[in-house]
Amino acid sequence: MQRPDFSDAGSLDPGSAQAAPPPGRTVLSAGDISRALRRIAHEIVEHNKGADDLVVLGIPTRGEALATRLVGLLAEIEGAQVPVGSLDVTMYRDDLRSQPTRAVGATFIPESGIDDKVVVLVDDVLFSGRTVRAALDALGDLGRPRAVRLAVLVDRGHRELPIRADHVGKNLPTARSERVRVRLDENDGVDEVRIVGGES
Repeated sequence: MQRPDFSDAGSLDPGSAQAAPPPGRTVLSAGDISRALRRIAHEIVEHNKGADDLVVLGIPTRGEALATRLVGLLAEIEGAQVPVGSLDVTMYRDDLRSQPTRAVGATFIPESGIDDKVVVLVDDVLFSGRTVRAALDALGDLGRPRAVRLAVLVDRGHRELPIRADHVGKNLPTARSERVRVRLDENDGVDEVRIVGGES
């Protein structure tokens, strides 16, 4: 089965996205994001002792684009094409009662499946840990991986569950009143991470 292409999913016109950036301050530039992902890719290879038996699954929305980029970097490093897919966790979230209109995304599991594989879950921001908990529940309904690892671009702290990332692009201490906005070229026409809000 052909690997999914997330490159143009929900993208905006790059010119308009760059012309009207959101408020707040930039904490990661495009170059920072690129370097962070390359470091994560090297860490994954080192931890796994290669790319054998890996499956990379992005959590929609921006986790999909990050997963695709990581797989491209893994191919550069190891010369092997790692299966990539997406894992929607909407129906496994514990806030459905308070947000019943949340849109359901796509789940795509590569033909090789996840049984006895090392699954790397990819998301843009790790915050409370509840999205990752939902992802683990979703995985349990799809198969039995040998191991599950978590790679995130930003860890902003404030965990509510005992969950931690194995691979982190940037640890970013934040106040609860602040928001971390990740914008990626595939979705928003620009690569950057901004902190918005907080005490004035």
